[in-house]
Amino acid sequence: MILPRYHIAASTIRGAGNGLFLDEAVAAGRIITAPDGIEQTYRHADIVASPELSAQFHLSARWFEDRYTLSPDWPDECYINHSFAPNGLWHLGFVFALTDLLPGTEITVDYRHLLPPGQAEDFVDSVTGEIITGLSWQESLASSTRALAELLGATHR
Repeated sequence: MILPRYHIAASTIRGAGNGLFLDEAVAAGRIITAPDGIEQTYRHADIVASPELSAQFHLSARWFEDRYTLSPDWPDECYINHSFAPNGLWHLGFVFALTDLLPGTEITVDYRHLLPPGQAEDFVDSVTGEIITGLSWQESLASSTRALAELLGATHR
């Protein structure tokens, strides 16, 4: 679920298609999206082993360890695009505002947290040209936890 008012429009990121844009200000540390309506998660090995599931893998996001959701219905959260310098922090399925965000801001997260470890995205980062490669679960959790602790410490002093 997306908590602030928003709209979907053409992304400002070259080659990204549509993006998710805020219609209201969001303070640093506030939640932008929260998990809801998750009916099932799949082990990565089960997705790879199933032709039906693996055909949908491009619609997946890692939630924890080796568990992924598949979103063939393309909820609006799927319009959050990638950036190596994101304004949203993906942490266990939540997206937190990394800074104070103004209306009209396009929300971005680092896709390395959503991909399987070592798997490269089908496209490169539009700013740096670098390959977007999934982090290990441990690295993803450790780095997002540190970033969230720092963010919440800074915003709640």
